[in-house]
Amino acid sequence: MMRRVVITGMGALTPIGNSVASFANGLLNGLSGAGNITRFDTSNFKVSFACELKNYRPLDYFDTKELRKFDLFSQYALVSVEEAVKQADLDFEKLDRDRVGVIWGSGNGGVQSFYDQVMEYAQGGGIPRFTPYFIPRILVDIASGIISIKYGLRGVNFCPVSACATSNTALIEAFNYIRWNKADVIISGGSEAPINPSVIGGFSSARALSTRNESPETASRPFDPTRDGFVIGEGAGALVLEELSHAKRRGAIILAEIVGGGMAAEAYHLTGTHPEGTGAVLGMNLALNEAKITPNQVSCINMHATSTPLGDISELNAVASLFNGVNDLSLSATKSMTGHLLGAAGAIEAIASVISIQEQCALPTINTTSIDGAFEFFDFPLSKPQKKEINYVMSNTFGFGGHIASILLKKWDKTIEA
Repeated sequence: MMRRVVITGMGALTPIGNSVASFANGLLNGLSGAGNITRFDTSNFKVSFACELKNYRPLDYFDTKELRKFDLFSQYALVSVEEAVKQADLDFEKLDRDRVGVIWGSGNGGVQSFYDQVMEYAQGGGIPRFTPYFIPRILVDIASGIISIKYGLRGVNFCPVSACATSNTALIEAFNYIRWNKADVIISGGSEAPINPSVIGGFSSARALSTRNESPETASRPFDPTRDGFVIGEGAGALVLEELSHAKRRGAIILAEIVGGGMAAEAYHLTGTHPEGTGAVLGMNLALNEAKITPNQVSCINMHATSTPLGDISELNAVASLFNGVNDLSLSATKSMTGHLLGAAGAIEAIASVISIQEQCALPTINTTSIDGAFEFFDFPLSKPQKKEINYVMSNTFGFGGHIASILLKKWDKTIEA
């Protein structure tokens, strides 16, 4: 019999809250994290806004020596993991550290450090004054290594990369390694720090970003006929995944159970999704089959829903195909509040899904006033959360290159599962 995997800790650093509690408050109150970019001068850019972290001060968490070593994405990872470890009440001195691993994702790694150092080289007359920490700072896998070093964790340790599906992929990998009896506890999630000229310029050139500069807070409007692109965000989400009996033996508080994960490929386009969402259908169906549940048992889907004209319709078509006839299915798009955290999106949206389960409500999609297409048979909570009975939540993420990753989370009922 396959081992069961539960979530015992979470940590969040997001544009609408720098902890799980404040993140939950932002989600439940429909808070927008978007605003004008403060990191660099956007005068010459078509897009001048993003979802930046608020009141993040590195020296509150690290000393100056540490900051020389860590790119922002690694900082964000460590901050969120610390909260998750604390909530899970993990005492590593009492655990077998050979059986505790880290599977941590990032789509871009230390892109800020790369940009800063290359600019310094270009503006410095071609003199190579690179920091000795340049390579470690930019490596996409370095956050997983840093986390393991901090806590002395010797178990499985790597970084999957699947663009914007990355941290869902990380969670599914962690889920699998525990089920396969190759680990008892895995710290998983993702972090991203992409708000700099190269990333904003690149996505803008690809016409992927919203250009609603006059009203940043309403720019991310998934499913709405007036949507014009996504709003980029930054931050991190950390989850402690643990084998069920291991969690029970140490008296851990169980937040939710992961019961299924589906990974697939769209095999269609470099950056786009198939109009009918064929890859999304496959990924979601694989998750359902692994969980051994039917579509009508799913209460909510936290949609990938980035607010792009083609992507949102593709995902809606996929959901309509697989969940045809399910009348009480609620569809939420939390990127309307947080923006799109790229490789970290799946992690914070998994946390959002747990919050949805804990609060027994479908989370709102803000800014959207009407739904594009004939999808009225689904429920779209707009502006405010909607109370309902929730047992299963699905969370979707899709990435450039056609990557698909969907996870299924289940409500934990201690009275039944004891």
